[in-house]
Amino acid sequence: MPELPEVETIIRNLRPALLGKQILSSNLLWNRTLVSPSPTLFQRRIRDQQIQDIFRRAKFLQIKLSAYHLIIHLRMSGDLLVVLGGYQPGKHDRLLLKLTDDRTLVFSDPRKFGRVWLVDDPAEIFQNLGPEPLSDEFTTAWLYAALQTQHRQLKPLLLDQSFLAGLGNIYTDEALHMARLHPLTPSDSVTLEEAEILRMAIREVLEQGINRNGASIDWVYRGGDFQNLFRVYGRQGEPCPVCGSAIERIVVGQRGTHICPTCQALTKL
Repeated sequence: MPELPEVETIIRNLRPALLGKQILSSNLLWNRTLVSPSPTLFQRRIRDQQIQDIFRRAKFLQIKLSAYHLIIHLRMSGDLLVVLGGYQPGKHDRLLLKLTDDRTLVFSDPRKFGRVWLVDDPAEIFQNLGPEPLSDEFTTAWLYAALQTQHRQLKPLLLDQSFLAGLGNIYTDEALHMARLHPLTPSDSVTLEEAEILRMAIREVLEQGINRNGASIDWVYRGGDFQNLFRVYGRQGEPCPVCGSAIERIVVGQRGTHICPTCQALTKL
């Protein structure tokens, strides 16, 4: 958390507040937040850079500057917000960027897992990522062929960012339920028809999440209400919205996983 829809929502909220602004100075409050370059070089390079655009790649935020790219991964508890007026660092703030128009971009991260890069070419960060699930590249033919090349349990494979970039625990559980596939299903046993249904389910739950500004289920991410539409995630013991069976919680690949034992019966091993 946050996953693709939450990151997309954050970007959409930040874009109007940041585009065209110039970075006047930086204040790195926890050095390990910065992966590269060195803190001294970071402060020198980022100063006077203008923010030209903001993108998302998988769960990464990419801020295009006049000469560099600022890449941010929020991980478990990271958050970004723009504050107007004078700002004093908070307990969990890791990086502050002072901007023109008396604005400050604040990267807060209580658990300290979030990371920041300042690079010439973002490809060095993104080169091992799989395709975007909302891109034209994510076709049924691609998904079916990719599933057949692996012999892995379906959920851990979908969570593998080198296979498909952007899915996390929540939206994987939701998509698998919508597709009526058990998370332990061997990937190479998925039929072409099932791959088509799965592709459509992945896209649908992500688009629903974006339309609802993501899900707010803990103390970190704020503002979305997709949690009100969850089919299975976090609903252990509650009725399945399709068949009424009690939702179960199992562990798959060390991840808490929510399924309907009737809609997602495990028929392939």
